[in-house]
Amino acid sequence: MIYIVASFFALAGLGCVFLVAINLPGTWLMIALAALIELVDGLYRTNEPPVTFGWWLIGLVILIALIGELIEFLAGAAGARFGGGTRRGMIGAIVGGLVGAILFTPLVPIPLLGTLIGAIVGTFAGAFFGEFTHVQKLGVWRSLRPATGATIGRVVGSIAKTAIAGVIWLALSVAAFWP
Repeated sequence: MIYIVASFFALAGLGCVFLVAINLPGTWLMIALAALIELVDGLYRTNEPPVTFGWWLIGLVILIALIGELIEFLAGAAGARFGGGTRRGMIGAIVGGLVGAILFTPLVPIPLLGTLIGAIVGTFAGAFFGEFTHVQKLGVWRSLRPATGATIGRVVGSIAKTAIAGVIWLALSVAAFWP
C-alpha cells in the first residue's frame, strides 16, 4: 500500500508542477496533498512508524515554496527596473500581472492558458502604463523598454517558480518512496 500511495503522489505531484508552469497554484496543491497523506498515514501504515514525508520536510518545502512565490512576484518589477523603469513602472508591472492573470483567465478560451497569457500581457501593460503616465512623460517609445524588461522578468520568474516546484516535487517524491 505504501508504494501505491507513493506512486499516486508522484503522478499527482508531477501534474501539480505542470499547473505551476501555467501560473496556477500547483505547488500549494502538491504541499496540501503531502500534508493530507501525512495526516492519514496511520490508516495504511500499520507495521512501521506512520510517516511518509515527515512534518519537518513539509515545513521546509513550504518555506521553499514561499521563496518561489517571492521570486515570481518580484521578477516583473525587477525586470522593469533593469529596463530603466521607475518605481511607478515597477508597481504597474506587479499590479498589471495580477490583474491580467485574473481578467484573462475567463477571456482566453484555451483552458488554463488564459492565466499565463494574462499575467504576461498584464505585466507588460501595467509597466507600460506606469511609465507612460509618469510625471516625466517618457513617451511611447521610452516606455516600451521598461515594459519589455518587466515582461521578460515575469517570464523568468515563472520559469524559476516552476523549477522550484520541480525541486519540491522531487524531494517529496523521494521521501514518499523512501522506506
